[in-house]
Amino acid sequence: MRVLSRREEVSPDQLPNLLAGDPREAARTILAAAETGLADAQVMLGQILLEGRGIQRDPALAVRWFRIARAQGNPMAHNMLGRCLEHGWGCNPDLSTAAREYLKAAEQGLDWGMYNLANLFATGRGVAQDQTQALQLYRQAAELGHAKSMNLLGRYLEEGLVVPADPDAAWNWYRRSAEAGDFRGQFSYAAVLISQQRWDEARHWLIQALALGHLKFLRKARDELLAARIELITDIAVAYVTRCADIGDQGDRLVARQLATTRPDPLESDA
Repeated sequence: MRVLSRREEVSPDQLPNLLAGDPREAARTILAAAETGLADAQVMLGQILLEGRGIQRDPALAVRWFRIARAQGNPMAHNMLGRCLEHGWGCNPDLSTAAREYLKAAEQGLDWGMYNLANLFATGRGVAQDQTQALQLYRQAAELGHAKSMNLLGRYLEEGLVVPADPDAAWNWYRRSAEAGDFRGQFSYAAVLISQQRWDEARHWLIQALALGHLKFLRKARDELLAARIELITDIAVAYVTRCADIGDQGDRLVARQLATTRPDPLESDA
């Protein structure tokens, strides 16, 4: 293992580039940098311990490193410790303490802290439900460029939740979220484009969301596309079905088989 004798040997700006290389070598370098006291490296070490990326997965040890970086006031350490406390990764779940950690991160201007705290306010987990506070946090994070918050801000504006409905503003936030790479924002923006019959653009964003989305999202999107029965995007709906079957379980494969055994164009309108 390469030992770093000085913190300056790896700067915070260099850390993300390490992950593009060999995972084991990256883990060794990150560990060495963390041991010198570099808070960003300590946070990154916690993250790869959570994932088991280039190192044996150990959520409890990840929590320890997040706490070490947190003692230095690192905002992402507060956020990641909050994530562990929210989901019970390597520790007992404690939503109220998770909310306090997210607040510490948000107060330091971290968009992820704002987003995660907003999610708790929106759902009333660990804090009293407060949609106004959630909206304010989503807006703050969105204005900092946080893609997921852009999509959720768009939803509040489209649905008129605690603010007057403003479809034009909502659609603009969906577009910005899509362009910033959030798969939910891409799907939201595609729905707007479908309503405007801008088919080529809608297809583009549906395909982007298909490539980036995780299974839980893909299942929901698949079901919505199948229910919509829109002939011009039938092939994309089938692609969502196929992707879910490829990475999902028996239920997802059953949906694919049922689709394959229906009439030649199972999504074609009866009209």
